[in-house]
Amino acid sequence: MNTTVDERTPDHDEIVRVVQGYVEGFQGRRDKLEEAFHEDAWILAVDAEGGFSKDLISDRFERWAASHRQVRGRVIQVTQAGEVASVLLGFDNTETPADSWVDVLALLKLDGRWQITHKSAVHSTRAAWASPVAS
Repeated sequence: MNTTVDERTPDHDEIVRVVQGYVEGFQGRRDKLEEAFHEDAWILAVDAEGGFSKDLISDRFERWAASHRQVRGRVIQVTQAGEVASVLLGFDNTETPADSWVDVLALLKLDGRWQITHKSAVHSTRAAWASPVAS
């Protein structure tokens, strides 16, 4: 994951580590997903056809970990204000780049550790310049 550090994001490396755990979870590592996400985290997503879905993220852990998708996390931006942060993440499918996603992840520092509390995602065809295959 290539990122730039801003002096206003003192926990940058720890935040990116949590996000990297989410990405690694797709390689059969449900434990990484459970560590990265708060148990009450939600996902709101829009697919390539414009279909909207929402779920408790933990309801997707089993399917995500079993997918073994070849993905790369591309950190586009990290913003932190004290104990709240956001990450704009390219969730790039390395086998089929056209089937990638762009996420906005919200994180809170709870009991001294960062956790993802919300994920908004759009299929890369709806992500304009943030898509890995932007035209």
